[in-house]
Amino acid sequence: MANIDVIAAHYAASDRGDLEGMLAPLTPRTRWTEAAGFPYAGTYVGPEAVRKNVFEAIGADWDGYTFTLETLHDAGDAVIGVGTYSGTHRATGRSFSARVAHVWSFADGTLDSFEQFVDSATVVAAMDQSTERS
Repeated sequence: MANIDVIAAHYAASDRGDLEGMLAPLTPRTRWTEAAGFPYAGTYVGPEAVRKNVFEAIGADWDGYTFTLETLHDAGDAVIGVGTYSGTHRATGRSFSARVAHVWSFADGTLDSFEQFVDSATVVAAMDQSTERS
């Protein structure tokens, strides 16, 4: 399967709400990096760390959290997905929309790393409980 097809399958699983399908391309050595400034920032290694620190954390904090893919770019050993995150924070009731790019890198035919680039300001603002809801 081509690298772009592997990532297209990940996004299709996301659209179905299929966490196992989303984690399927990850190996125990895959490094997954959530951007600095993002609420779940950090680098996690392997599917179980990503499940716990990213997807389960997001699921606990947000209603209707989605990634809407707009374009998928094939760059050989890299695949780039561009789109928009959106959701409503459970504790504040605030919604957000944020532009995002995902860079997926492959080595020796397996997923080596994922890196997120996101406008996290709107995400953080939606989570801010210190201000009144507008």
